[in-house]
Amino acid sequence: MPWTWVEATAPGGRIVCPWGRLVHLALTVAADGLSASGWVQGMAQFMADRTAPAPPTAGRAGYNAVRGDGPAASEHRIDRDLAPIEGDWNLRFALRVAVPDAMITTGRDEEGINARIHDGRSSWASFSAVGDGTTVLHQGGGRRIGDELMTAWTAWEDLDRPEPWDFGVTVTPERQWAWLHTPDSELRWPIYEAAAAASR
Repeated sequence: MPWTWVEATAPGGRIVCPWGRLVHLALTVAADGLSASGWVQGMAQFMADRTAPAPPTAGRAGYNAVRGDGPAASEHRIDRDLAPIEGDWNLRFALRVAVPDAMITTGRDEEGINARIHDGRSSWASFSAVGDGTTVLHQGGGRRIGDELMTAWTAWEDLDRPEPWDFGVTVTPERQWAWLHTPDSELRWPIYEAAAAASR
């Protein structure tokens, strides 16, 4: 969220805005004007911000552009059926919070649910159903984005599968983060840091 939106809003004022591609937020500006914080309001979206950078290309074209034609850097089997990643929007939202640059595309074949993941830059993962309830994960690039998603999925289950409206966001001039259940929660996920953005 642009900090200028907070600066332009009086203390106690509300800012309703989209967050990501799935939900919208309602933030309240603090009494001192130095932060704004609030909850996810629901899974509804506004028209995209035309001044924001274009998101990475989704679907097969985006995946193929990142994947290229080289060999996978790693391959292993995971004991997980991918059906929830296709249809459970609470899970999809939690994965977007934990791994915000992951572009997820799913499909079905006779073996089950398959998924292709990429970050729009250099990292990719391919989840291929085997047919026995397990999946083979191939991945490559600068990071292991498939493993990141599996870690986030397990963490979401360990947290009793929170829903989107259990999350909120806090914005300050220097950084922004998502939190779970309460703004002062130790469960936080970074969204933005001014220093990191300035170095890009």
